[in-house]
Amino acid sequence: QVQLVESGGGLVQAGGSLRLSCAASGRTFSMATMGWFRQAPGKEREFVAAIRSSVNTDYADSVKGRFTISRDNAKNTVYLQMDSLKPEDTAVYYCAATRILSTAQTMNPLAYGYWGRGTQVTVAS
Repeated sequence: QVQLVESGGGLVQAGGSLRLSCAASGRTFSMATMGWFRQAPGKEREFVAAIRSSVNTDYADSVKGRFTISRDNAKNTVYLQMDSLKPEDTAVYYCAATRILSTAQTMNPLAYGYWGRGTQVTVAS
């Protein structure tokens, strides 16, 4: 089992920054890919970013150049640095983990077996 706990969400003005953290515990050594997803009211959960190693990351086109995903294996923590935030980034952000390595598959939330409870990010215009 793997437990994931997100933190760092909040209210920020457009153009501001936030850093989300995802603390993992349990059998984390078996998790090949860590991902961030988000879900806005009335919308489906969507892919934001994924990381396998420091040089193996993926981003949704909507956040590319503004968000940065990273991981600290010693702390079992994954981060999502969000800069130049826009009102359309407002959503609940979820951390997820999977044993799957495939880039194509890990952009799909169905590939992830472990999820955190989410943290709210609100960007005011």
